[in-house]
Amino acid sequence: MALDFESVKQGLSGAVPMVRTLNLEFVDWDGETAVMRLPDQADYHNHLGGPHAGAMFTLAESASGAVVIGGFGEKLAEVVPLAASAEIQYLKIAQGPVTATATMSDSVANILTELDDGKRPEFDVNIKIADAQGTQTGAMTVRWTLKPLK
Repeated sequence: MALDFESVKQGLSGAVPMVRTLNLEFVDWDGETAVMRLPDQADYHNHLGGPHAGAMFTLAESASGAVVIGGFGEKLAEVVPLAASAEIQYLKIAQGPVTATATMSDSVANILTELDDGKRPEFDVNIKIADAQGTQTGAMTVRWTLKPLK
């Protein structure tokens, strides 16, 4: 079954309670890129009045998950996607709402070839975090794997 934007949105929101807790918004998903937004919410501010680092981490990791779910949705009966590691850089102080734009570093086809060859693929998703003016305030890389179900 091919996934569409609404399927990815509902799937991630249903499976990941933190998406709902932080009121993360799905902005866009085109099969290769996912964009999610963290609204400006005082409950999730840091000591500077902007989004807390943990909230931005969750936003970026969630956007990477949307790309993975969207890219491998047809295989979810056979594999479980797992975030294996993550690295984040906070580049500038963020204020107001922030967006995370996630893209995979390799093609879905290449990753599926590894899976079909009996390997457990690992791949990176790169995320740009930006404020409402488009200024990049952070960057994150999440290394994902697809674990075959037994």
